[in-house]
Amino acid sequence: MDRRVFLSLLSAALAVPGVAQAEPALPKLRRLKLINAHTNETFNGPYRDDAGPIAGAMEDLSVFLRDFHSGEIIDYDVGLVDFLASVMEAVGASEATVLSAYRTRATNEMLARTTFGVADNSQHIYGRAIDIYLPARLDVAMETARAMQRGGVGWYPDSHFMHLDTGPVRNWELGGEGFLKLLLQMRALIANGELSVSKDGVLTVGDAQKPLSVNQRLALHRLLAKAEALVGH
Repeated sequence: MDRRVFLSLLSAALAVPGVAQAEPALPKLRRLKLINAHTNETFNGPYRDDAGPIAGAMEDLSVFLRDFHSGEIIDYDVGLVDFLASVMEAVGASEATVLSAYRTRATNEMLARTTFGVADNSQHIYGRAIDIYLPARLDVAMETARAMQRGGVGWYPDSHFMHLDTGPVRNWELGGEGFLKLLLQMRALIANGELSVSKDGVLTVGDAQKPLSVNQRLALHRLLAKAEALVGH
């Protein structure tokens, strides 16, 4: 890829995300069948009826989607639950396996230190995100979710799961040959001086004088660290 094209893509990736579209009209009765991969617990039943979200079911979902590390719960965003249900209905999925839901800040910080790709201010902290696995048509579900433009959709093809959240509309992918190439190009840009890091840790792009934000800098540093690990240096 031409370096100018790459820098343009990098700038676009760092731009302010879009805004989620308004919630579409929903069926009056909605059901979900979910399995928690960590606790082996299940949720199977309606969570919304003619009057709206069912209070008892939403309480059960909050417990089901708790931070399994600490046992703490949060009132889960019904918009996120609706987003998940819409994706499952669109691809004919009868059930989904939940890999990650609510995280306390302490849990998120622990994961950020040990797991690549964990955002410092993740939507999981606010009960507005979920990572799921579907036994079939997962790639189709990901594309369907992105087309809905109801929040963030992350795609992790090597790990066989996708992320949904009700934050700003944005899409990303971690994994695959394209990701490795991106990482290696970023490392080359730093080697050639097109990305630079000052002694105090300020990262700049090209001739730009304005430093990146703390979150942008941390994200790029993590990408570069991952690139080093992937190529064996």
